[in-house]
Amino acid sequence: MTLISDLCAAIGADHVLQGDALAKYRRDWTTHYTANPSVVVRPANTAEVSLVLQIAACHQMTVVPVSGLTGITGAAYTDGGMMLSVERLNQIREIRADARIAIVEAGVILSTLHDAAEKLDLYFPLWFGARGSAMIGGVLSTNAGGSNVLRYGSTRALCLGLEVVLADGRVLNLMSELHKDNSGYDLKQLFIGAEGTLGVITAAVMKLVPKPRAYATATLAVRSLPDALVLLNRLQAASGGMVEAFEFMPDSYMRRLQKIRPDIRQPFEPIQAVNILVELGAVRPDDATPNDDGSIPLVALLENALAQMLEEGTVLDAEIAQTDAQRLAMWHRRESAAEIMQAVQPSIDTDICLPTDKIAQFLERITLRLPQLDAGAQNLLVAHLGDGNLHFSVYPSREDPALYDAVVEAVEDEVQALHGSFSAEHGVGLLKLNSMKRRKDPVALDVMRSVKAALDASNMMNPGKVIPER
Repeated sequence: MTLISDLCAAIGADHVLQGDALAKYRRDWTTHYTANPSVVVRPANTAEVSLVLQIAACHQMTVVPVSGLTGITGAAYTDGGMMLSVERLNQIREIRADARIAIVEAGVILSTLHDAAEKLDLYFPLWFGARGSAMIGGVLSTNAGGSNVLRYGSTRALCLGLEVVLADGRVLNLMSELHKDNSGYDLKQLFIGAEGTLGVITAAVMKLVPKPRAYATATLAVRSLPDALVLLNRLQAASGGMVEAFEFMPDSYMRRLQKIRPDIRQPFEPIQAVNILVELGAVRPDDATPNDDGSIPLVALLENALAQMLEEGTVLDAEIAQTDAQRLAMWHRRESAAEIMQAVQPSIDTDICLPTDKIAQFLERITLRLPQLDAGAQNLLVAHLGDGNLHFSVYPSREDPALYDAVVEAVEDEVQALHGSFSAEHGVGLLKLNSMKRRKDPVALDVMRSVKAALDASNMMNPGKVIPER
């Protein structure tokens, strides 16, 4: 029997794709990585995933699990391997509102889970621009972050349990619904962020939270980044930790936005150096119920904090959303970041994380260093300031692999000197393999290789990703 005939017998010929049917799977969102799969399989359930992996092992075929193909690090790339798409594992098996959990399959689109939770007055608090196409299996495999990490944590913090099919086809049932389970190693953590190198995530138990009853959202011009952190800390103290998002858009970003998307209104004229999008969310009725004069207590709290800092001169200007349409317009500025930052090529994109009080220092140091490498280079950034995650892109004056490496190493140098990380929320894939080799603790890499060898001795699962060769 051939590989294709075995796969057709296991999951049906309609879901074993070849030829022209592979076109949609060849490119990820960035279009930087053009994959060349020999076949794409679309199993419908965990049992079929198990059969597919057993067949792949028998035929010594490598397997690359794929979800919504919204990644930007090349983690879904293959040249001749099999792609295993989880798109048909798309059922929300159960939502239990009282327990505030959702039991979902790996192919459930993020926005679909948002909508299902909202119908029960709940919220799944993982929120980013690709939510309309990213799938649960992918966000778990990359430990995705987004705008609400400040309050709710990344994907890892939102997962209680997993179901994973291992390289040999065995099904590992880690579908715990418990908040406490101290029975040995927490094995699910091995697979979250592993980018499909250890197995295929097929289902998960995810946490839900109460849906905010009211939001207070504002775009601010702030005197400096240190002043912005003072504001964040004051808001957290005054609200009891209700700040959901605290996003930084510098003047360079706003000018690029103005150029590429002139239809999006600018908040301030002239454009300010430090622009902050802040959002608080209230679940308590006392914070969300309008006062006799129609004002919302949560919004009043934000206004009072801003009034004090306006008087001090640390906040220079403020625009507070009065309607949901105004709130969404503010978010549209921020969520245009991927379009804005990818509009100019060539680009050198980094996804870094720093202690929040070291971000200004990093920007000062890298701004001085980059001209030494390329006098004509420009840079652009947008940041989840509340959790220290910067999307920092450099636009070199020429396309030169040696210059690319030198810029990435310069960024890594400054990040490492300030005790940060070269990878925050996008994963490693192929893009950051050299960074892993240069910057990751060697003992940690050895442990990772040992785990990989124990679970996938034949290196069948998404080979060449995440862990650099020795």
